[in-house]
Amino acid sequence: MAPISLQLTPFISPLLHHRNLCLHRPPLSPPKRPRSLAVRSVQRNNEHPSPSPPPPPQKPTGFDDFLSMAASLYPLYVTAGGIVACLKPSTFSWFVQRGPASYSFSLGLIMLAMGLTLQLKDLFNLFMQRPLSILFGCVAQYTIMPASAALIGKFFGLSPSLLVGLILLGCCPGGTASNVVTLIAQGDVPLSIVMTVCTTLGAVIFTPFLTKILAGAYIPVDVAQLSLSTLQVVVAPILLGSWLQKAFPSLVKLVLPFAPVIAVLTSSLLACSVFSENVVRFKSSMVSATLASDASLWTVLQSILSGELGVVILSVICLHFAGFFVGYIAAAISGFREQERRAISIEVGMQSSSLGVVLATSHFSSAMVALPPAMSAVIMNIMGSTLAFCWRYVEPSDEVKTSVVAK
Repeated sequence: MAPISLQLTPFISPLLHHRNLCLHRPPLSPPKRPRSLAVRSVQRNNEHPSPSPPPPPQKPTGFDDFLSMAASLYPLYVTAGGIVACLKPSTFSWFVQRGPASYSFSLGLIMLAMGLTLQLKDLFNLFMQRPLSILFGCVAQYTIMPASAALIGKFFGLSPSLLVGLILLGCCPGGTASNVVTLIAQGDVPLSIVMTVCTTLGAVIFTPFLTKILAGAYIPVDVAQLSLSTLQVVVAPILLGSWLQKAFPSLVKLVLPFAPVIAVLTSSLLACSVFSENVVRFKSSMVSATLASDASLWTVLQSILSGELGVVILSVICLHFAGFFVGYIAAAISGFREQERRAISIEVGMQSSSLGVVLATSHFSSAMVALPPAMSAVIMNIMGSTLAFCWRYVEPSDEVKTSVVAK
């Protein structure tokens, strides 16, 4: 099940039904048992196409496991890329010099990879089965994070450009990395996947209008252009990928195992490239702090963190913490199960920082607007992964109660 879920697809939902079918195996009569098993096997192969023919399943399974493991290391890629950007910003200059066109192309490639793994019919069926939890998660996404971004930015007294960047980050949809993090945290992965898709499609409307409402007083915000860009780099590639899956199933079957890895590496490149643009400013502040007379290491760090960089880092940390915490509390108060609470918490707390970077570099003249989304790519994944690994060793309370009743 793990390799399928790491492909960020809603295909994991039929596996839950397969598990339920297994519970009904004893009452079946002997003649019908082989037939039901055969039908179930055919259904599994049809819904979960494998990149290689079924006769030798051992080699592709190991290869799929390797690709899934590579895709799950997204936080490591972003962190390593951020370190490289700090030590040698010129590493990403070839990509930065082609921006913002290179940024838009990268995000479009990420969304295309996401579309290749989606079947809109299965997505719609899952939405009809669990409309309340999905709608709750989407509403929480576009209320908790935008409001928190505006309040946190004003509280820390961010400059207009940084405040707009933080608000733009808060108004972005959930990121695809949240699906992997939810899997690690033993959360409700199908719910996380559907929430990601729904909030991403809804970003065409909600992201521009919420940014205009909350940030329009500080910097002019062109709602029409933001909506058009979101439609071009997000919705269109997703729909194109879904269409290619139907029109060229054999070709997509060959590409599909590589889609998550391509999306993860491209997203890491995008975030680290934008972050490297602002490293020069950070280094100048470090130099000025270091040149201070009799400055110790602690004094230098304190001077840096108390400056503009430190305020941005602290603001982004508080924003994601608010998403994780308030999302979980809101889901708990509303009576959702523990696995659903974890999925909603992670989905609300983890934003599509790549979309924030693309919109910031394409529609705002100040380069500082893109700084909060770029910083978020590193900070968000570290926070989300840490939370997921903590939850991984805490069994969901619903399953604990079920096991006790079974005993």
